[in-house]
Order: sequence, then C-alpha cells, then structure tokens
Amino acid sequence: MANHKSAEKRDRQAKVRRLRNRMNKSAMKTVVRQVEEALVAGSEDQAKAALQAAIPMIYKTATKGTIHKKTASRKVSRLTKRVNKMQPLS
Repeated sequence: MANHKSAEKRDRQAKVRRLRNRMNKSAMKTVVRQVEEALVAGSEDQAKAALQAAIPMIYKTATKGTIHKKTASRKVSRLTKRVNKMQPLS
C-alpha cells in the first residue's frame, strides 16, 4: 500500500489507465475477431466490411498508447493480406 500522498495518487491513476487500456484493447480484439469469423465463414463482403471497421479501431488503440504504433501497422497489414487472399488462420 502506498504511504505518501503522491504515491496514492499514482496508484489511483494507474488503476484508471489500466482499465482504460483494457477497454481499448478489448474493443480492438473484438473487431479483429469479427474479421476472423468472416474469413472462416467465407463471406468476402462481410470480411471486407469487418476489415474496414477494424482498421480505424486498431489505429485508434495505438493512438491512445495501448499498443505500439508498429504493432498496429503489423496487425492491419496481416489482416488486410488475409482478407485479400480470403484465407482463415490455420
């Protein structure tokens, strides 16, 4: 437990940030999973629509600092490549 006033504040801030990061990351994972499900279903239109919804969410998560900018770029690149090939993750 924190002993100083500033350490208590740090603890409060860390809890809020951790929850915010978890919320952002969870939302990102949800949209990525929707793309995955569309790929497994074999629905090209649905996969492309899901990808168009996922790309801004992934970049937004990086902008908020929850994930690294290059991690976001890598995720978008790999998802886009898979949707273009219409291949589910094996």
